[in-house]
Amino acid sequence: MPPGIPYIVANEAAERFSYYGMRAILVVFMTRYLAAADGSAAPMEDADARAWFHAFASAVYFFPALGAILSDVWLGKYRTILGLSLVYCAGHLALALDDTRTGLAVGLTLIAIGSGGIKPCVSAHVGDQFGASNAHLLERVFGWFYFAINLGAFASTLLTPLLLERYGPNVAFGVPGALMALATWVFWLGRRRFVHVPATGRAFVTALTSRASLGALGRLALIYAFVAVFWALYDQTASAWVLQAERMDRNFAGVEWLSAQIGAINPILILAYIPLFSYVVYPALGRIVKLEALDKVRIGFFVAALAFLVPAWIEWRLAAGAAPNIAWQLAAYAILTAAEVLVSIPCLEFSYTQAPRELKSVVMAAFLMSVAAGNLFTAAVNAIGAALFGADALVGPGYYLLFAGLMGAAAAAFVPVSARYRPQVYLQPEG
Repeated sequence: MPPGIPYIVANEAAERFSYYGMRAILVVFMTRYLAAADGSAAPMEDADARAWFHAFASAVYFFPALGAILSDVWLGKYRTILGLSLVYCAGHLALALDDTRTGLAVGLTLIAIGSGGIKPCVSAHVGDQFGASNAHLLERVFGWFYFAINLGAFASTLLTPLLLERYGPNVAFGVPGALMALATWVFWLGRRRFVHVPATGRAFVTALTSRASLGALGRLALIYAFVAVFWALYDQTASAWVLQAERMDRNFAGVEWLSAQIGAINPILILAYIPLFSYVVYPALGRIVKLEALDKVRIGFFVAALAFLVPAWIEWRLAAGAAPNIAWQLAAYAILTAAEVLVSIPCLEFSYTQAPRELKSVVMAAFLMSVAAGNLFTAAVNAIGAALFGADALVGPGYYLLFAGLMGAAAAAFVPVSARYRPQVYLQPEG
């Protein structure tokens, strides 16, 4: 493995602890702990909190465009990641010090700029460490890169809700901020171990507007339009699913779980699923049919649609007055996490290999924009639906069936689109 990989993976684990820890408690903070300027309680309604959450998540995945341009045109990946990481740290500090809407807005804005800006650069920086001689390790490295993400997410999703419950929002937001500072320091330590691909400057415009690049970007944009529908479902695990868990029987395995802790099952399952899929499922299926990246994505879309039928059933039981046990939501997580492994990891690898050499960060940003588009759609459904029909219209089986049906339709439409795609691999030269 290239010598810089351990620093990147360790940095990613700490950074993801900071992001997912903050993300896990965000909806609970807005609906329970948010304060007015005079210190009195000023919590949001559930629909407003969902709209704020998905608007923020959309912004996080919009700012990769900024990071990609800074990286590929002016600063290079290393300096872009380091500089925006400091902005990221400032956002955590704002959330930790100010529990009003002002602190919330400032903190989330800075985190969106910092977290979003580094995303395409970090993913592309991983791929830049490899050349033709060790390109066969890319699939494995992106798998373990994703493993590091979920190791950090698991620890923070369990710990941060407890910090919020016992010590309040200042400590609960402060600890993820400290982990982001640690992530920045670890990344700085690896500065002499990385392969540094320089910014292309004005050549970026030439590369971006070339016929080959425009063709590659156009083909990928069509793929990402379908991936956006997946993210519209997936990111509701931190909003609608948390609010649903509030109304369920959360006594499981002899423990009364907090609603914001339930999402910790996702990174646990990721840690189990990555080796299971890599070393058991894919090799077994490979003896029957060769699975390319888009084949995995196609299967993942159908699995995601299936996953959203479970919370729809839970809502039906809640409406009937029998509170289902949280084990039912854990079952939904098991299905949706399988969809995540099938969609997200292959998309990361696919995006890097399909990106022209001068546009690696830009293509990673385009992939992440699909997450922004999905969250923007969910935010719009919640904001517009609440304004037109009232917040009560967004509770019940119909809400989840709407998204399940949308995902099923997108999955069916993706079949002929993905079958016609002709991949072309671009890797960095060995030197």
